[in-house]
Amino acid sequence: ILVLILPTLSFAWDGYDYESGSYVEIDKGNLVRSGQDIEIYDYGTGEYKDVEVQSIRGSGPGAELEVYDYDTGEYRTLDMD
Repeated sequence: ILVLILPTLSFAWDGYDYESGSYVEIDKGNLVRSGQDIEIYDYGTGEYKDVEVQSIRGSGPGAELEVYDYDTGEYRTLDMD
């Protein structure tokens, strides 16, 4: 279990939202798991946002996260590097 959790806690994770055309960053310390709330930095708006992880497809670089953005009330798909 630690092998699965430590990588998500140790490093920031960069990604891209093709629908909005903005880069995002998930800072270290966020536990990226379905059902968890995490904080992302959205470079498109220049703001931190709280989102809920809905699903994760893949792992590491190339993973795809579907999140619910509390601020906009919309679902977003983030392609992670």
